[in-house]
Amino acid sequence: DIGGLDDQLREVREAVEDPLVNPEKFDAVGVEPPSGVLLHGPPGTGKTMLAKAVANQTDASFIKMAGSELVRKFIGEGAKLVRDLFEVARDHEPAIIFIDEIDAVAAKRTDSKTSGDAEVQRTMMQLLSEMDGFDERGDIRIIAATNRFDMLDSAILRPGRFDRLIEVPNPNPDARERILEIHAGEMNVADSVDFSDLAADTAEFSGAQLASLATEAGMFAIRDDR
Repeated sequence: DIGGLDDQLREVREAVEDPLVNPEKFDAVGVEPPSGVLLHGPPGTGKTMLAKAVANQTDASFIKMAGSELVRKFIGEGAKLVRDLFEVARDHEPAIIFIDEIDAVAAKRTDSKTSGDAEVQRTMMQLLSEMDGFDERGDIRIIAATNRFDMLDSAILRPGRFDRLIEVPNPNPDARERILEIHAGEMNVADSVDFSDLAADTAEFSGAQLASLATEAGMFAIRDDR
C-alpha cells in the first residue's frame, strides 16, 4: 500500500523487479536492464518504503545497508565491507542490495588530505568498482537512496552505475488523501472525517508526517478516553 508515487513505482519495478521476474523480456528486445536505481528526494517521502515494497514483490533476498555503516575507522575496513556486501548478494541470488543514505559514502571528492576523508573515498572507489564489476548481474539489483542528491560525486551518477535517477517528491493532494486513508485503515474514524479536506490542509507534508498525523490523532483519542 503506497499512496501516490505511481510513476516512481513503475520506474523502480521496470529497473529492479522486471529483470528478476521476467528476464526474457530484456532478452527479446536485446538490451541490458538498467544497472542501478537511485531514489532521491526530501526526507520522509517513501524512498526506503519503495525499495522494501519491490523486494517484497520479487521474493529476492533484501540486503539493506546504511551508507554510514560503510564508513569505518580503520584503513581498508570500509572497502572490505563493500566487497563482503556484494559477496553475500552473490551467494543469495536473486538479491536486491539497498544502500540508504548513500551520500555518507559517495559524496563529491575533495582535495582534503585527512585520513578520514581519504578512507571514505577508498570505500567509494571500492563501491564503484563492484558496481562496474558485474557483467551479468541480472540476479543482483542495486537500489540506493539519498536526500542530499546535490552532494553526490558525478562518478557514481554516470550511466552504467546508476542508470535510473528517480526523484521521490512530497505527495500531491491526491496522494496525501490516499496516504491518510491507508494510515487510517485500521483506525476507528468518525464518519465526519473528510480525507480530501485533510489533504488540502496538509500541503507540504511528507508521507512520514502524514503517518505521524494519524498516530497523533489516535493518541489524542486515547488521552481524551474517546
